[in-house]
Amino acid sequence: MAAFFFGGCTAESSQAGRSYNAQPQPHTISFILVSSSAGSSAPIVVLVHGLWMRGWVLAFPRIQLAQQGYRPIAFSYPSIRLPLASIAGRLAELVRSLRAPVHLVGHSLGGLVVLQMLANHPELAVKRVVLLGSPCMGSTAARHLARFHFGRAIIGRAIGQWRQEDGILAARQFQIGVIAGTQPFGLGRLVMKLPRPNDGVVLVDETRLPGAADHITIRVSHTGLIFSSKVNLQVCNFLEHGHFAVA
Repeated sequence: MAAFFFGGCTAESSQAGRSYNAQPQPHTISFILVSSSAGSSAPIVVLVHGLWMRGWVLAFPRIQLAQQGYRPIAFSYPSIRLPLASIAGRLAELVRSLRAPVHLVGHSLGGLVVLQMLANHPELAVKRVVLLGSPCMGSTAARHLARFHFGRAIIGRAIGQWRQEDGILAARQFQIGVIAGTQPFGLGRLVMKLPRPNDGVVLVDETRLPGAADHITIRVSHTGLIFSSKVNLQVCNFLEHGHFAVA
């Protein structure tokens, strides 16, 4: 769960100082590519946004990853309308289409999409995965909202279809690192009084995925997880070494 944006379907690419926009046909994959100075041989990182977002919201981490020599691609999807399995299937199509091993970074609901894809498609060429504020063990705020008709309408279908056992299965087969925020500032505080520590939307305990290779907390909010240079440095450290840097 997160921020104030709805998943969209525009693909944009920036390459060699040149930009172009591509409007995909219905049901096609949507992504945003930012080229890195390392060129086409650079390690690919697919970023997956959270609820109410779209791919361009991930501009800051894409730029920072490109500066670190990665080739970042932001996957964009309609986060309210589609069921979780359909979103995960579209992400799997993108990963296959890249024809190279990839890293994955998922924020909030995006992390659950990543885990669902890994559980459903363990054959995919995925190297390492980082989850940012993803409620792997369920979402207290989402369950509270789901009690009301308007709440179910705004959180959509995917979050309620998440099964913890799929995340545990993915963690047994892939190297997964988890970063949780501890700055309690976010929409969750408007919904209910969340137990601490939390990032304003997701409890730290909800991010603790059994079997994950590493887990750290950083003093940022839920949305702040995608705008923090400190978080991005930890993401890069895990992608390179399989563990987070010692604080």
